[in-house]
Amino acid sequence: MSESSAEVVANAATAAVAASAAGAAGGWRRATGIAGVAIGVVAAGAAAGVALERMTVGRGMRQKARLALDSAGPYGSLRGMPGKAFADDGTELYYEVDDVDPEAAPAAIGPRRRRLFGRKSPAPVTVVFSHGYCLSQDSWHFQRAALRGVVRTVHWDQRSHGRSGRGVAQARDEAVTIEQLGRDLKAVIDAAAPEGPIVLVGHSMGGMTVMALADQYPELIRERVVGVAFVGTSSGRLGEVNYGLPVAGVNAVRRVLPGVLKALGQQAALVEKGRRATADLFAGIIKRYSFASRDVDPAIARFAERMIESTPIDVVAEYYPAFNDHDKTEALVHFADLPVLVLAGVQDLVTPSEHSEAIADLLPDAELVLVPDAGHLVMLEHPEVVTDRLADLLTRTGAVPAGATVKGYGSTSTAQPG
Repeated sequence: MSESSAEVVANAATAAVAASAAGAAGGWRRATGIAGVAIGVVAAGAAAGVALERMTVGRGMRQKARLALDSAGPYGSLRGMPGKAFADDGTELYYEVDDVDPEAAPAAIGPRRRRLFGRKSPAPVTVVFSHGYCLSQDSWHFQRAALRGVVRTVHWDQRSHGRSGRGVAQARDEAVTIEQLGRDLKAVIDAAAPEGPIVLVGHSMGGMTVMALADQYPELIRERVVGVAFVGTSSGRLGEVNYGLPVAGVNAVRRVLPGVLKALGQQAALVEKGRRATADLFAGIIKRYSFASRDVDPAIARFAERMIESTPIDVVAEYYPAFNDHDKTEALVHFADLPVLVLAGVQDLVTPSEHSEAIADLLPDAELVLVPDAGHLVMLEHPEVVTDRLADLLTRTGAVPAGATVKGYGSTSTAQPG
């Protein structure tokens, strides 16, 4: 995007925010059409691409394409043994467990694991996956498919996301905090993996959740965690991220977006209508801020779109302030003696790869992997890279024997009824 085009986009973004704020103060019905735009204002650079698509592809054709992708796309279809955990405020947290194939289990217990865990028949390693903001456990589809039957895994939905319940504390108008998410993860571990070694994997907000867990429960990390993977995440200073916008645009967004989101969250039903009315713009916004590759599979792009669309605006609003407050740099010390993978997309506009580099700088023994031509949803955009490095981490921790075969990326042929 040229500098002049960027300025136009920034001005449009600022105008959209201002218009929505005016709607919040007065006629909400007048604001319906632009409310959805304000939600994604930091991604306003996508508007030009969407406009071009509208000129070349009819609206009816776009709707039919979405329906076809929704009905045919296999992504997010994997299911495991369901379970429920309860957070300290009573919020119901949904998780699923994929157990190791019983026939493969004996081969998985090799000499290395016996030495590492110090007993003849060690409890199986459990890999716990934590997803990011406005996503769900299904965002790990490719990695789940590849590891299924090879290692025990737990996938869970963060509070107010996916199949988990609405945050009880948030229903009482209490703000979400990253600390609360750390306690939620502890509740899931207590319910789904109460004993045995653990590998923690977190993407974006999920990585922050893992850091909050370590900050509050260092003994758990010391006694049970044998490996960690941070994917496209940050230990702090998120208030400095510019989302690829020029300085004027991002400053305007930072000034007004928190208030606009709060106001929009109080008019959730009306805003959801606005989001549906501006579905094409949202598709462009989501693609721009999720992926960097030009040739992303349309079914994968639509899969990401569905996950993000399913997050209600009031949930979007109540989580947003927590990211500016997030600072878990000091918690990283608890991972210093563990095998750690730090991986990010070089073109991530949400949690820039510099944030991953900062994490790796504080964990000098960590493996740092920067993926070119990759955006924020790197595990969907380049699943083969993420799964390959994750499999290597699991081998180093003893969770997966060196001779184990990791299945093909994204195959759903091994899906078990759930």
